[in-house]
Amino acid sequence: MAYKKFTYPLIFRLCLILLSVILIVVFYQWGNKIYFFGSLIIIFILLMNLYNFVNRRFTEIDDFLESIKYRDFSRFFNEKSGDKNIQDLHKSFNDVIKTIKAIHSEKEIQHIYLRRILEMVDTGIIAYNQNSGHVLLVNNAFKETLDVPEFKNISFLEKRKPAFYNQICFQNHPETASLSIPVGKDKLNVLVSNSHIKIEEDIYKIIAIQNIDDTIDHTESEAWKKLLSVMTHEIMNSISPISSLAETLQNHVRESIENPRENPLDIEDLHIGIESIKKRSEGLMMFAKTYRSLNKITQLNLNIVAVSDLFDNIRNLLLPSLDQKNIALTFTLTDPKLTIDIDRHLIEQVLINLILNAIDATEHITQPQIKISALLNPKERIIIQVEDNGAGIPDEILNSLFVPFFTTKKNGSGIGLSLSKQIMLLHKGKIKINSAVGKGTLVSLVFN
Repeated sequence: MAYKKFTYPLIFRLCLILLSVILIVVFYQWGNKIYFFGSLIIIFILLMNLYNFVNRRFTEIDDFLESIKYRDFSRFFNEKSGDKNIQDLHKSFNDVIKTIKAIHSEKEIQHIYLRRILEMVDTGIIAYNQNSGHVLLVNNAFKETLDVPEFKNISFLEKRKPAFYNQICFQNHPETASLSIPVGKDKLNVLVSNSHIKIEEDIYKIIAIQNIDDTIDHTESEAWKKLLSVMTHEIMNSISPISSLAETLQNHVRESIENPRENPLDIEDLHIGIESIKKRSEGLMMFAKTYRSLNKITQLNLNIVAVSDLFDNIRNLLLPSLDQKNIALTFTLTDPKLTIDIDRHLIEQVLINLILNAIDATEHITQPQIKISALLNPKERIIIQVEDNGAGIPDEILNSLFVPFFTTKKNGSGIGLSLSKQIMLLHKGKIKINSAVGKGTLVSLVFN
């Protein structure tokens, strides 16, 4: 509609100019100089009017295009001033801007909605331009998994996390793959996949990583519950033959007392039966004791404990035996006033177990040392560490240490580290092990 209202005045002006040209030719042929020069003046005026008419509209269009180019959707063109066709032109501009604003607003809402969804998921997601490295989108789960702040370019990861960048960003994983990636001094088990999308001339890479350590912990916890249920059933099955044998022996004794001539008591059989009950009972007691230590830990008795007091108690308990073995035991506390909210009895049990493991690891070391330390990391998390200079742990068995009943010791039960991990999970913490063969082992208890 605005175009037609512009076309009619334009055609009208062009017609007037054409008529003026015809008059100029006619007056020139007639030799009428007054009308000839008068027609020249009129055509000049008409040409200036045409120029202003067209120029003003092009100026308005140019302003409108500048607004669109720089996304200035707050611009408003006055619909009540100027010529009627200019007002109509302004109205058309405003309608276009409103439509673009609506589309832009809808896209913004969709973008915000998408970001909110991505922030809610546990999977880490990043999308970036493969050519420029500009990060289009990264959610909190990705930053928390890698322990990195907000960043705008993928080159940040190349500098700060080169190993991660080479494994995840540089390489392609079109199919979901399970990888162990280094994050700081620790290794993180993740599922990773990526895809590529093309937007206009740019190619974007989308990477999704999922931390499966927590999933493994949850699976292990569920496995423990099932395992305890099965073992309880097995204990009851073991008690049945003991009870049956005891009842049989009791009947023999009673019959012998009531009628000794017809039912003489065979002392050898009685001795063998009692010995069988004794051995089976001892084995069952050890079996039950092991599982009871696992089953009873269902809730914590939390108290604020000074770490210095915790260390003093451990020192008094273990130092005499360590002195006999010539093992140097040192305690380091960065802040003497450091406190921690824990179940003291259980954490002492964990520390004693870790120190006993360290003692075994340093058995053949010339100058054995065990160091216990506590510190507060930048994230306000308390970390208690047990470090030794022992033989170290081979990589092939490092991932199996927390599996129940897995042990490399001749007389080990394979329960100690599994129990320690369960205790730390109840404290909503983690236990981490870093070890190198021939250099020693560092065990970290991380409290959230």
